[in-house]
Formats: sequence, structure tokens, C-alpha cells
Amino acid sequence: ILALSMSSQSAKQTTDQYLKIEAELLAKSGTEYALLAISGHEVNTTNGCLNHIDIKYPTSGTNYTHDINISIMYIGNSLPAGCTQLGTDIVTADSNRTVIIDTIVSTNPTIATEPIRIHRRTIQKP
Repeated sequence: ILALSMSSQSAKQTTDQYLKIEAELLAKSGTEYALLAISGHEVNTTNGCLNHIDIKYPTSGTNYTHDINISIMYIGNSLPAGCTQLGTDIVTADSNRTVIIDTIVSTNPTIATEPIRIHRRTIQKP
């Protein structure tokens, strides 16, 4: 019974470790994807700003392993209404439209035995 218990516990730890490492990689990839999406999004009064991105991974099918939520906050002036702004007192033009990206990756509660949640915050100039 002890050997059976130890082998099932080892399999659970291996699965949880795999899901955690995958979540860390998805947090980095999600941040890079957000930068790409911001670069391709035309900011104007019609389109507004890109404030939030939600992704299920893998995207095919209904059985996803990770939920990726990306929040984007802008620092700068002359941004249209509807942009999530943290500050408008930017002095230099090079710093205008700097973004703070919060990427949160969490496992699907139906797949993981232990909930895994990874948070990554970066400041970028797209």
C-alpha cells in the first residue's frame, strides 16, 4: 500500500510541476502576444485602446488547460477616452504610450488537482 501511495503521489507531483512550468512559459508568451496585439491595434477615437485580452490554451476544443488573462494599462497623454490610464504627466515624447502589462495564467480547475496561478507584470514601450 505504501508503494502504491508513493507512486500515485509522484505522478501527481510530476503533473503539477509540468502544469506550473507550462503556466510560466505561457505568461511570457502572453506578454509577448500582448505587445504584438498593441502594435497592430490602431489607437484612435473609433478603436480606442486595447485594454484586455483573454485566451484559453490550447485554443482548439473545449478542454483547455490554462486560462490567460492580460490587462493593459497605459501611461501617457493624448490617449482617447476608454483607455485604462495610470498617468498623464509624461514629459518626454519617447515615454508617451508606455504600457504596463499584467499577465495572469491560471490552470483550468477541472484539470489540475492543485490550483496554479502565475502573475507577470512588465512595463514596455510598444
